[in-house]
Amino acid sequence: MQGMLYICATPIGNLEDITLRTLRILKEVDLIAAEDTRNSIKLLNYYDIKTPMTSYHEYNRYDKAKVLVDKMLSGTNVAIITDAGTPAISDPGEELVRQCHEAGITVTSLPGPSAFVTALTISGRDTRRFCFEAFLPNEKSDRKERQEIFYELSKETRTIILYEAPHKLVRTLNDLYETLGNRRLSLCRELTKKHEENFRTTIGEAIEYYRNNEPRGEYVLVIEGISRKELKEDEMKEFLEMTIPEHVAYYTEQGMDKKEAMKRVAKDRGVGKRDIYQALLEK
Repeated sequence: MQGMLYICATPIGNLEDITLRTLRILKEVDLIAAEDTRNSIKLLNYYDIKTPMTSYHEYNRYDKAKVLVDKMLSGTNVAIITDAGTPAISDPGEELVRQCHEAGITVTSLPGPSAFVTALTISGRDTRRFCFEAFLPNEKSDRKERQEIFYELSKETRTIILYEAPHKLVRTLNDLYETLGNRRLSLCRELTKKHEENFRTTIGEAIEYYRNNEPRGEYVLVIEGISRKELKEDEMKEFLEMTIPEHVAYYTEQGMDKKEAMKRVAKDRGVGKRDIYQALLEK
């Protein structure tokens, strides 16, 4: 019989935040794949878990996943854990899960702590609809992608959740201010620990605060989305800055046929379809 993969959520700060089921599985499986064995050994020792560990991280995610899949095909049961939180969310565990499915290996997830969910629940921001962007692309190596993501976030009506390292926080806040404006946000850090902090402020006020206070620890940013009314006003402003042919091309380039695109342009600009048709003829 082949083995299976257990995705095991581990504490993000407080070691007591682990489920009884996860503790049982970590003791019962044949092997634990850990992001950093030096970090995970602290958790295993705390709960007297003697299961062997192997490293599985960003830099060996493809090749090591193949090794682990072969082991599971041979009958080994494997648990995957990350340094903190739920594996496979903005995490190399995603690749192992994908390869397991391709190989026909059963995958199950043991729910538990997750930093972005924890931050969202204490943020006081809208929780019904949200998007999780995790860590943003690097400013130096992926500048274009980073700019595109900021533009997309500027149009996002759902609550936005980001992760950020302390040494990059001020730069990210400045970029957010330039593209999103002075939105309200919650900056969460030290989650589940003794000095847990939920700093409810605005982007502009946060920039001013961290000019005089050094950021410490990993941050989760929970940012309010743009209202639908504001979004519509912004889109209208953008559309009116276009020529009518450019506006029509905006929709046809998205795969819309020309007739439907002309209808949409007329609606966007608050004019009749005949006006759009005439403008295209004149062009």
